[in-house]
Amino acid sequence: MGKIVAKHVNADLFKALEEIPVHISTRIFEKMSKLEFTCYGPLQFIQQEAQSRNRSHNALLSSKTEGEGKLMMCYRIHITPSKIYCLGPEEEVSNYVVKHHKQYASDFARVTFVDEDWSKLFPDAISARTGRGFFSQPLKTGLYYHILSILKEGFCIGPKKYEFLAFSASQLRGSSVWMFASNDSLKAEDIRRWMGNFEEIRSVSKCAARMGQLFSSSRQTLEILPRDVEEIPDIEVTTDGTKYIFSDGIGKISERFAKEMACRIGLDYTNPPSAFQIRYGGYKGVVAVDPDSFRNLSLRPSMKKFESKSRMFNITSTSKSQPCYMNREIISLLSTLGIRDEIFELMQQDDMRELDEMLTNREAALSVLGKIGSAETKTASKILLQGYEPSLEPYLLMILKAHQDNRLTDIRTRCKIHVPKGRVLIGCLDETGELEYGQVYIRISKNSKEQKDNCQPYFSEDNGTEKTAVVVGRVAVSKNPCLHPGDIRVLEAVYDHGLYAKNLVDCVVFPQRGERPHPNECSGGDLDGDLYFITWDEKLIPEKVDSPMDYTAARPRIMDHVVTLESVAFQ
Repeated sequence: MGKIVAKHVNADLFKALEEIPVHISTRIFEKMSKLEFTCYGPLQFIQQEAQSRNRSHNALLSSKTEGEGKLMMCYRIHITPSKIYCLGPEEEVSNYVVKHHKQYASDFARVTFVDEDWSKLFPDAISARTGRGFFSQPLKTGLYYHILSILKEGFCIGPKKYEFLAFSASQLRGSSVWMFASNDSLKAEDIRRWMGNFEEIRSVSKCAARMGQLFSSSRQTLEILPRDVEEIPDIEVTTDGTKYIFSDGIGKISERFAKEMACRIGLDYTNPPSAFQIRYGGYKGVVAVDPDSFRNLSLRPSMKKFESKSRMFNITSTSKSQPCYMNREIISLLSTLGIRDEIFELMQQDDMRELDEMLTNREAALSVLGKIGSAETKTASKILLQGYEPSLEPYLLMILKAHQDNRLTDIRTRCKIHVPKGRVLIGCLDETGELEYGQVYIRISKNSKEQKDNCQPYFSEDNGTEKTAVVVGRVAVSKNPCLHPGDIRVLEAVYDHGLYAKNLVDCVVFPQRGERPHPNECSGGDLDGDLYFITWDEKLIPEKVDSPMDYTAARPRIMDHVVTLESVAFQ
């Protein structure tokens, strides 16, 4: 835990604290308490943090839109084998459940089970093997029963008793759950009943996933009446006795309504995203903009996960141009399919050389940041465009060094190599039915370097001035995680006038024809928000590919009774 040298606790320090609002000074001390080193300059630390938080607060106020706020205050509780640590409240992205019950927001808590040093609990701490080999049996440890008792009976902090509520998929990976301090007006069971009707779901794992669906970080917009929503049929094909749903998880949104939603979440309504990942009642998935659609929403049965009376339209993410990186898994599979290892080494060397050059060369820095095109690099890009040199501007150099350190760590630990001729895009469906099996439609927003380069034969309808371009030619498509050589598919990217007219940008459009959906061939993916790795770099496209693996899901364990809370929390 962070410490302050006693001699620096003086009148100047207290005077500085008097000028800072209490809620800001509280958060500054919370951050200071988490430092892993002694703070020898507490006055400077507090002043810098206060200025930084003031800038962030002003930026937050200036970016508010008509929709619900993106952030909420949340209490966090870390439970170790011997102690309970109370943290917060801290800002984090909101979710619909807490926002709807905002008058009881202080009764919600994110509870994480951690080791004594706050590191992640290892499986051996929960369950140990009594022997070796096939006949070894797992032995539940004392820590397992300690966690079990907390989930079953809850725990008390002062007058509040926190009870298990639910958990999202991301929380499950992080050993975390949502808990609620029930009171006379609202209990945890009341919240679960309000969330939806889960009685028809007889699989424990599915029931838990559906309960956590509404806890996904999202932006709340407005309530949509049932008359503005239509249900359209799924596109299904049966091949060799297996039913495939080509439209699994995807629907449509009208262009007018998409513009309204873009405005509500603070985006440019004149150029709305082409696709929104949503939560609407018991529906979950993606809706793509369709200029020919007259209903606000057109949803499919594959998107409906459970019955719910909620009508709030929640947006979890939108389609956007994301830089493309190879990781260790993709490199291994491409190498298995015949791509020479020298190609990966050269790309890594180019990546590292550019990272070194950007610290001393303004044009190199603009080139590196332009290829990424993410929100995190906007500040540095603005400073560079004003004419500042990295070697002469300390603040700019600090930002670039932080980016370099982050990238070098990714290269060293994950073999994360940037692919200039590629993108990571959300998957959508060809609603026109024009694409054939083996074809895809990809229209991307060009980064600054691509806009300057006029010699790009893989871009169609590109006159060097357009900010978007359609990719044509052979492309390699995959989805993380990928473990089988057949997870990498080689498809033909084509230009289609009908899809171009629909203005689908920064998404990969898959066909609705064929014996099996291409997303399913890529690690068993679907269209409910999965992101796909796409490259049109000829050096990374295999000449031959393996047959895709069969990803038919195993039949889930079905209960002969309604799934109970005990089953969700303790199995």
